[in-house]
Amino acid sequence: MFANRKIENIEQEVMEAVSKARKQQPFLNAMVSFMEVDEAISEAKNSNGKMAGLPIVLKDNVLTKGVRTTGSVQILDNYIGAYDATITRKLKEAGAVIIGKSALDGLGMGGTGTNCHTGFVHNPYDLNRMAGGSSVGSAVLVASGAVAFAIGSDTGDSVRKPASFVGIVGVKPTYGRISRYGIIPYASSLDHVGYFTRSVEDAALALEVLAGRDDKDMTSSYREVENYLANLNGDLKGKKIGILSNVIDSIKSEKTLNLFNELIEKCVNAGATVQKITMDPIRLQTCLPVYYIIANSEATANHSNLDGVRFGMQEWGDSLEELMTHSRTKGFSFLLRKRFVIGSYSLADENQDLLFRKAQKVRRILVEDYKAALADIDVLIAPASGDVAPLLTDTSADQLSARYLIAENHMVLGNFSGYPSMTIPMGKIDGLPIGVNITAKPFEEQGMFDVALGMENLTGCKNMTAEVNV
Repeated sequence: MFANRKIENIEQEVMEAVSKARKQQPFLNAMVSFMEVDEAISEAKNSNGKMAGLPIVLKDNVLTKGVRTTGSVQILDNYIGAYDATITRKLKEAGAVIIGKSALDGLGMGGTGTNCHTGFVHNPYDLNRMAGGSSVGSAVLVASGAVAFAIGSDTGDSVRKPASFVGIVGVKPTYGRISRYGIIPYASSLDHVGYFTRSVEDAALALEVLAGRDDKDMTSSYREVENYLANLNGDLKGKKIGILSNVIDSIKSEKTLNLFNELIEKCVNAGATVQKITMDPIRLQTCLPVYYIIANSEATANHSNLDGVRFGMQEWGDSLEELMTHSRTKGFSFLLRKRFVIGSYSLADENQDLLFRKAQKVRRILVEDYKAALADIDVLIAPASGDVAPLLTDTSADQLSARYLIAENHMVLGNFSGYPSMTIPMGKIDGLPIGVNITAKPFEEQGMFDVALGMENLTGCKNMTAEVNV
């Protein structure tokens, strides 16, 4: 835990983090690149910031000036950032020491950590299992104990699902709470900057560092940044907690349900009021197709500049069209190319009304339903996944979501709506962690953190790390 802790020997702490990440790399494959830290250590020694001396990792879609940022795609493999992302600057100003960039599913697309251009990323609790995605490397490095904080991004559940699979805290704040300037995008209306910690207290402090208005991101909010850590209160007495019953009804794992029900019972005993909330089940089943249409359409538009001419690696051809085709074919994985085809098809003139615009309308209906579900409660909760992390051999990048439409896709409602949402560990099943997801109304991160702290106190699942035998 780094909240309320002064790091006495910054150089030692940073070098231990670097050493641990390097030793774990052959087993976890969580890092894309390591950064030079000498200058950052010197600056951290003179810092009074809230993260002074804290070694951290950035997802490799976050720009760092003069440092390679790949987005985990071959076409950007040698891209060097011309400027720092706003969050990179803020973290440096807070005294954090960035030790490297972490692996992700290419351009944030994929939820398994198996679509990274550097290879599969492994779960530190069981190297034969996946750790979710797309912010997989950051999640794994926090869970393995290499670092206590890492940046991710969340477009569907890319922070919150990995957090569940590796037993840590994953936060996606309200849309606009954190600037996205300098983040390689996936889908602009769904993208959120998120992050990982091993405790709710650390999560509260981190948002104080990251949040705030940024004129370089016109979607960022003017709202004042609150003192989340100082105001943190884990007393659940009087809290109104809603259970999204559609998710519960769709989960087949008795062990997951038993663990969740134990948590609910503890919350009731702590003074919380708990009620079931039911959303229209047919509408909920549209979450995945609506997400794919909107996200892939926006991704197609966002990455049309990666053509081998203006950006990225270049594969020669006999014509400009052939050059671009060869560059994009070699530069993107099959999964990304497939998603670009979906996006292009959805945006075609003859298909826009039937697909893209209709998906936007359904998204609005789902958001209104979600707003109504949260109207009379403080938070809405459900298991973050139907079960523990699957084996790497049991899943493909899109298979899990398609098989369990509600249990594995409900967290995308947080991206459709922009509402703050986080996952914390609720326990282990046969030695493997699984999390509970907590969602609140817009800009009510404080209330979300309060409930999360109360639950963390009840479960005792705090500062969990996996032992990786290196």
